[in-house]
Parts: sequence; structure tokens; C-alpha cells
Amino acid sequence: MLHLVQIANSSSRRVALVEEPSLRCLAEVESVYELANRCLKSGRGIRETVSALAHGEVLSYDTVYNGTSEWRLLAPIDVPNAPSRLMVSGTGLTHLGSAADRQAMHLADQKKAAVPANPGEVLTDSMRMFRWGVEGGRPQPGEIGIAPEWFYKGNGDVLRGPAEPLLVPPYAEDGGEEAELAGIYIISDDGSPYRIGMTIGNEFSDHQFEKRNYLNLAGSKLRTCSIGPELAIDANFHAVPGEVRILRGGKPIWSKAIATGEHNMCHSLANLEHHHFKYEGHRQPGEVHVHFFGAHSLSFGHNIALEDGDWMEVQFEKMGRALRNPIRIDPRANNRPIAVHALA
Repeated sequence: MLHLVQIANSSSRRVALVEEPSLRCLAEVESVYELANRCLKSGRGIRETVSALAHGEVLSYDTVYNGTSEWRLLAPIDVPNAPSRLMVSGTGLTHLGSAADRQAMHLADQKKAAVPANPGEVLTDSMRMFRWGVEGGRPQPGEIGIAPEWFYKGNGDVLRGPAEPLLVPPYAEDGGEEAELAGIYIISDDGSPYRIGMTIGNEFSDHQFEKRNYLNLAGSKLRTCSIGPELAIDANFHAVPGEVRILRGGKPIWSKAIATGEHNMCHSLANLEHHHFKYEGHRQPGEVHVHFFGAHSLSFGHNIALEDGDWMEVQFEKMGRALRNPIRIDPRANNRPIAVHALA
């Protein structure tokens, strides 16, 4: 696979091709957004375009990745100077592990299903939606399957790059990792969505707030998140094993083997993409979409409460180097309401 990163120093930025253990900078483009638009206008694919531009300076990937270079890693996609033109969203209840965690989280909030699958079984709305996905999330080619759970996270302002902290704001009740892959898309001038590639993601949510009532899901998602460091072009999404770890004081306090990809999900990639891009508002020319495909397991589901200074680390096979981010908890009290002023 071809892997790209975005990097910046105090005065400039680059797109670089990963050639382990080096980064080869591309000429003539400063962002993946610019590169993708160049491909759309020329009619050439990313591989061909990158091959023609890969003759810039060569940097040590280790020093950039470890933070000892003048260059730092950025999120592998953005819309420079126009973050509002990037949408961050996601799909939940796509993996068996996440459905089990959500079932346990919301069990106390739900009534018994009218027609349980097994006598005496208690089903939450989350588990019912997951089962609908199992039954109808993999339609035949040319057909449309059941819609998955969908949520909005924010615009490009919520995206953080590798090693940048993910914030628990004063109004939040907690913050927890959600280790997954995300699809990166751009909309052409005629409104057609194009997948640029996929990247490792930490979707990061307020699970304690969501646990109070599953209807809090929408608000629990409005938090910062991180993707990267590498954007994998034409990534294999059949079966992708990985690992997520939480480190405290430099030592692991929790880790778990995880898996994503269509083999480990109840929805096909085509079905997830259809139900995101079926909305006309999601096909605005020039806009970029970062769409999370769902998590396998959460440390929150194993009674892990993240603390200020903990590091979250996510890695998936053949998706490049691990995505690492610290957690920061805003110590300020959320004791002052937001005042709205009349423009009368």
C-alpha cells in the first residue's frame, strides 16, 4: 500500500510518502487536500500523481514521529484555512464487541423487548439496532441495506494530529478512547464522493455521559478526536487486526487485541458509505469527510477510567505506525452558563 503523511514546521508544510524508515516529500503540493483536487482535475489516480511528485527532500521518519525533529506530524487530512469544509462523523454498532459493551451500558435504561430473541432476554435499543445490521447490513450488489447508527462529531476544528492531546472539557463527565479506522473522502465538482484512503483513528467520546441515558449519544460524541499518522491509499478493509493500549506513567494499564474490517462487522463498507452519502448535504463539491467505521472494544467497557496524562495508543496491521495521543482534563469548573445576547 501507498502511505502518506502530512507534516509541518514553524514556516511551512509538506505531504510526504512513507518509505520506511524515511519520509520522501512531494513537490508542488502542501496538503493531501491539494493533492486530491489535483487528481480530480487531471483525471489521474493518487498513485500515478504521487509517483510523479515524489522527488522532494528526504527526512528521518523516526525523528519526526518521536518529536525530535523541527517537523511535526499533522492529521493526514484537513482543509487548510477552511476547517468548516470538513465533516467528522461516524457509524456505531458495527462490531460485535461494541454492541456487547453498549448492551451492558444501556441495559438499565431500556425496557424488555416486546418479542425477545430468547425467552427472558432483555434487549436494549442498541442491541436491536445491531441485530438489524446483522440481518440487513450486507445487501447484494445493486441493493440497499439497513441503515446503521450514525452520528456527527464536528467539523475540522475537532481533529487532532498524532501526539496532540485529546481534551475532556469542563462540561464533560469523562473521556475515553474509541480505537477504529476512518475513511477519508472528498467530493468532486459534480457532487460525487471519492474515497482517498483510510487511516487509524481514536474517535474519543464521553462514555459516562452516554451511560446516563442512550439518548445522550449525540452529545457524547461532540468532542475532539484524532487520526493518523498515515493515510493508507487503497487499504484492504476485509479483515484488519490491531491492538489498543492505555499507558499511565509510561506503563500499560490496559490493552486489548481488536479487529475491524468487513469480516468483523455486520455492515459492508458499501452499505456504510451509501447511508452516509445518500444525503445531499453530504455531497457538497470541495468538501472533505472523515468517517469513523466503529470500534471493536472500549477500555470503558472494562471499567477503566482515563486520567489526565494517560496516553492512548492504537495500531492496526498494515496501516502504518501507531496513533498515540495523551488525554488532558480541563481543570476548570463548568459553573457559568453560556449567555446568549439579543441582537435586537
